[in-house]
Amino acid sequence: MPKKIIFKHLLAIRWMHWINFPVLTIMIWSGMLIYWANDVYQVKIGNNTLITFFPNWFYTYFHIPYRLAEGMAYHFVFMRLFFINGLLYVLYTIFSGEWRYLLPNRHSFKESFQVVLYDLHLSKIKPLQTKYNAAQRVAYSMVIFMGFGSLLTGIAIYKPVQFGWATAICGGYAAARTIHFILTVGYVLFFVIHVVQVLLAGWNNFRAMVAGFEITEEKDIATEAD
Repeated sequence: MPKKIIFKHLLAIRWMHWINFPVLTIMIWSGMLIYWANDVYQVKIGNNTLITFFPNWFYTYFHIPYRLAEGMAYHFVFMRLFFINGLLYVLYTIFSGEWRYLLPNRHSFKESFQVVLYDLHLSKIKPLQTKYNAAQRVAYSMVIFMGFGSLLTGIAIYKPVQFGWATAICGGYAAARTIHFILTVGYVLFFVIHVVQVLLAGWNNFRAMVAGFEITEEKDIATEAD
């Protein structure tokens, strides 16, 4: 059966994607080194602790304890790379017109639920798949806003006096630290879901983010058009 090459992702998008992956990974790891210095977050009912972020064995196993200075050094260096790469990505999507494929529309949230049902094999109806499906548009747009939130709360924590306006927007230093932590948990969840989705989608989808194109059979193209 004849096959066709479909170009999907531009070079700039691919570069920014692959730069952001290791940068954000190091940001999360160095954030863990910083968090150990004041590990305060717990889920409690009365005086009973249900969940501690994170148990002592976790820090011991990964050799995290007592590395606050190292964590801050890495975090502040890669914070700048994270900001520059994110800013370039947003500017590029705006000026190149890529935002049209990325931003959700009024149907995206309903359609994203259909994507989830299909991926969980609870529905046999394959959702519409263009450059990004509805769930991807919602998730990727949400991550961009999370990035802005991380930067805002990050500078509020970093210099709460010099950037008092940022601290005030976040509701104070403690609130900024809590939001920053919650956003980090969100990135981890996004990473896990994203990797699982890539594995389920297969090599063709992964190749599109590496080489920029997919190889599709003509039958598949006709089916999608129907």
